[in-house]
Amino acid sequence: WAKETGIDLVQINGQRRYGGPPPGWVGDPPPVGTEVFIGKLPQDMYENALIPLFQSVGKLYEFRLMMTFSGLNRGFAYAKYSNRRGAKEAIAAFNNFEVREGCAIVVCKSTEKCELSVDGLATSVSRQELEAVLRQVTEGVLSITMYVSPCQKRAQLAVLKYSSHQAAAMAKKTLMEGNMRLGGVEMRVDWLNPDLKQKLQSCKEKPSSSRVQGSKCLGVPKQAPLSPVLHNALDHLNTLCQRQYLGTPLFLTKCIQANPNGWLRFWCRVVIPGCPVPFSGFTWVRQDGPGRSGHEEAKVAVALQVLQMLGES
Repeated sequence: WAKETGIDLVQINGQRRYGGPPPGWVGDPPPVGTEVFIGKLPQDMYENALIPLFQSVGKLYEFRLMMTFSGLNRGFAYAKYSNRRGAKEAIAAFNNFEVREGCAIVVCKSTEKCELSVDGLATSVSRQELEAVLRQVTEGVLSITMYVSPCQKRAQLAVLKYSSHQAAAMAKKTLMEGNMRLGGVEMRVDWLNPDLKQKLQSCKEKPSSSRVQGSKCLGVPKQAPLSPVLHNALDHLNTLCQRQYLGTPLFLTKCIQANPNGWLRFWCRVVIPGCPVPFSGFTWVRQDGPGRSGHEEAKVAVALQVLQMLGES
């Protein structure tokens, strides 16, 4: 079907996408309010049936079908139109529409969330430092606003606004899979909750004091203390970067292989704002003892490698 119609489908990170932009598109992407959510799809229904259907009411800018590893769809998709009228027409025409006998789909306005919250930032991290590292590992960040964390003592919370829902979703995936740390402290990345957003609007931005008065949040895990070796390696790298005015290093780690004997293989990246090229590579580590995760071991291994490359070890 794709070859017959000339429609190009690209599969990235669990979704199959058409357009964004489509062939021949000139100008900026459509504004907010042009995307619809499509739910309750039969799992064996694909773009050859869905794209012509949703194109019948307006020009599609993008169509995204969420996929499983087995090749079935996940039961939902997103259609973005060239204008808001197309989205309204799709909702009017296809909400509760039976794509098959007895199978009515749901079509409604997409929320198009574009804001993330990053909680647990050290009070020493500046907005400029955070922006520098985010621009190296994510795309489309528009603004960063810093607050006193309402959930963690002596910590900051950052609200990140991205250019689109897709950019925000990709950033969230990258930061969460990378087990993001800035200054050796693990952060919690999530969509910005409306209740939290309203609460933050009554707070002052970017605190200058490290003393934070905040309410307790349920379900926030306490971090296990690092071993002295980890402290030494991470502190040494942090101190070196601060002394040379390079900014606070950002650690990204992802476990890509686990052996039965306990050895773990990690992909690691260290982004230092003052260095034009990130440090990337692979390392094998072994998780030893309680309170020390494989990610912690990987961070000390890559920190030692970076120190060696900087001539400090």
